[in-house]
Amino acid sequence: MKQILDAILAGDTTAEEYAALELPDHYRAVTVHKDETAMFEGLESRDKDPRKSLHVEDVALPELGPGEAFIAVMASAINYNTVWTSIFEPMPTFGFLEKYGRMSPLSKRHDLPYHVVGSDLSGVVLKTGAGVHSWKPGDEVVAHCLSVELESPDGHNDTMLDPEQRIWGFETNFGGLADIALVKSNQLMPKPAHLTWEEAAAPGLVNSTAYRQLVSRNGAGMKQGDNVLIWGASGGLGGFATQYALNGGAVPVCVVSNEEKADICRRMGAELIINRSAEGFRFWKDEHTQDQSEWRRFGARIRELTGGEDVDIVFEHPGRETFGASVFAARKGGTIVTCASTSGYMHQYDNRYLWMNLKRIIGSHFANYRESWEANRLIAKGMIHPTLSKAYPLEQVGQAALDVHHNLHQGKVGVLCLAPEEGLGVRDVAMRAAHLDEINRFRGI
Repeated sequence: MKQILDAILAGDTTAEEYAALELPDHYRAVTVHKDETAMFEGLESRDKDPRKSLHVEDVALPELGPGEAFIAVMASAINYNTVWTSIFEPMPTFGFLEKYGRMSPLSKRHDLPYHVVGSDLSGVVLKTGAGVHSWKPGDEVVAHCLSVELESPDGHNDTMLDPEQRIWGFETNFGGLADIALVKSNQLMPKPAHLTWEEAAAPGLVNSTAYRQLVSRNGAGMKQGDNVLIWGASGGLGGFATQYALNGGAVPVCVVSNEEKADICRRMGAELIINRSAEGFRFWKDEHTQDQSEWRRFGARIRELTGGEDVDIVFEHPGRETFGASVFAARKGGTIVTCASTSGYMHQYDNRYLWMNLKRIIGSHFANYRESWEANRLIAKGMIHPTLSKAYPLEQVGQAALDVHHNLHQGKVGVLCLAPEEGLGVRDVAMRAAHLDEINRFRGI
């Protein structure tokens, strides 16, 4: 691994020299263990500690298959799916690996008693498998997390509809929180040249997810002038949704939980902000009963901010806690587009407000390759910016995951893998200088 890192840090290593590098038979990775899936039984979700379940250890390098690539991972990031994996909710991920392992002799590699996690990376191509023509050793890349087989016709209009669609590093093994990752070549995209390794790794999953959910025709199809209600507008996902609304000529209505997060939204350029904690919004009277008077108060607050207009689109991801209010708040004919459910999967809403007002609920899950490529292109052009607030070394990945689990972070939390320190990997210094304030907007918060 030292020879690999030295080659990357040299900055002038040729493709031929990269191809000649010897790969190790083992590498450092972040794992969860199959024999520990019951370790948190009886505890509430909040009391489950990723620092106890995430291990940093050496694992065997898997076989490289056709259409695949080994990537030297310089940096990765924490997503909520890694938190779910680490606390074994809503179920242990080993069921995903077992199912994938039954698909083919090659996919059997993924069914192991340990799971290498992580769904983001930036790094350098080390080796490609048979049939890979677009990428070569030495290419600096980022990876999106869509893994597809595309042997069924169902995925050939939208690859997210492939019956064998999976999220890499969550529903597959050999993820990005490691020194080496195994990816399909059609997960790869060019690393934005003006970003450091840790900055380039951070947007992947959430940036692509926000793009499909809000901008793509597969999601809400946002247009200029739309009022867009964004929950958690300064967070890892919401921070990109806020940028896409502003960049696309829409009007974000940003919902945050404290004034510090409100300031982040203002720095992004948003003006309409609801601090739900300061304004005391409580959408549930108790565990079983929602408070519709709070829905109405919330809707009135939105109209006060927008000059009397309801929102055209609700960007939903908290789930159970907010979904009833989201359905209520959308305008007649409006759209509620939802991914994830960080506050609970069992959503409840009053269907009268949906059917009688001709509203739509759209489910959105990650993004296809084209959508991910477009989202990454906007990062590379300096039109959308990373939301990285902090980066941990790989040895402290448990603390990084705990930060996200307990919502102690802003934007995205990065993880240095092979990168020995922050600030490395910038190739376009002039472009970086032009966007430095935006790149550092979330830093240190």
